Amino acid sequence: MAKHEKQEEQKKKGGFFRTLLKVIGWILGIVVLLFVGLIGFLSATEYKPATQEDIAVEGEATGTIKPGDDMKLMTWNIGYGALGDNADFFMDGGTSVYTADEERVNSNMAGIIENIKAVDPDIAMLQETDKDSDRSRHVNEYQMIQEALPDRTSSFANNFKVTFLPYPIPPIGKVDSGIATFMKYQPTSAQRIQLPISFKWPIRMANLKRCLLINRVPVEGTDKELVVVNLHLEAYDSGDGKIAQTKRLVEILKQEYDKGNYVIAGGDLNQIFSSEDIDTFEVEEGLWAPGVIGVTLLKGRWWFLMDEKVPSCRSLDKPYEGADHDNFQYYLIDGFIISGNMRVKDYETMDLGFKNSDHNPVVVNLELRKNSDQ
Repeated sequence: MAKHEKQEEQKKKGGFFRTLLKVIGWILGIVVLLFVGLIGFLSATEYKPATQEDIAVEGEATGTIKPGDDMKLMTWNIGYGALGDNADFFMDGGTSVYTADEERVNSNMAGIIENIKAVDPDIAMLQETDKDSDRSRHVNEYQMIQEALPDRTSSFANNFKVTFLPYPIPPIGKVDSGIATFMKYQPTSAQRIQLPISFKWPIRMANLKRCLLINRVPVEGTDKELVVVNLHLEAYDSGDGKIAQTKRLVEILKQEYDKGNYVIAGGDLNQIFSSEDIDTFEVEEGLWAPGVIGVTLLKGRWWFLMDEKVPSCRSLDKPYEGADHDNFQYYLIDGFIISGNMRVKDYETMDLGFKNSDHNPVVVNLELRKNSDQ
């Protein structure tokens, strides 16, 4: 081959590599710009709740409560209407992001509402209640329950509000979700109390902002209040978040009880009480594991209620439908903390077979003690 032909070939090769490098540079530049744009978008749209916010109480109720009265409560994580027995979930070892089509969401919600109405609780404390989320096909679950329970007041506090969550593939997308309390009483106020946030920037921008939803109901014939605390504590942190949030919860419960108020905290704690038989719910290696709440954190007379006879939650590493239920991973993470100026008459976790949610509801019957009984 002639010398000039070799030179021409080298020029062509050099030109090809320069073009390739330019293309790679452009691609990398576009990726960087998209990433910067995403960070900017998440920053501009980040949900930034105040430390304490007043929450609207919707509806009217005629029920009253006084010392000596009985009261029935239910707490239930409804799995945003999309975590029925067909579902698994990628964060718990499964593969799915979207776990229900609109028909299944509506079916799950119909079953959930049917069970709430059958129990007919004076107070229902629900978690993972969606208003307008991609994952639940934009079904307004809060409104559905409101319409099904017209004789109750309702309040809602966001704990997960993201315009677009870009993780994983396919992305979770828009989430508008929270905790909701329905009651036969007319509260004087409802407040959203921000809990310590477990995650740092930038993960924080597209993650949950966990909170407490506190409703206050006057106790007739006294200057005291029934203080109802709806909660859903941290799940996917290293453990420090659970500890910080539990500490804040304990501080609030103690403050209210010290005032002489009747205090109830209920919900999905994502932890098991240390008083329970923890070995019964031993976690298989590699699966999500709950934390432990020491019952000595609150001094004095308190009830820590979880029903060991029935698991309150199942693992989402695989669907429940068609699985071997005798060798499934179960959890005990839903329950109540109740001040000692109330008498616990009975409580149970309802075994609903995880048909409409990955959690079972927990129900407790109480009596407000009279002063002479305390």
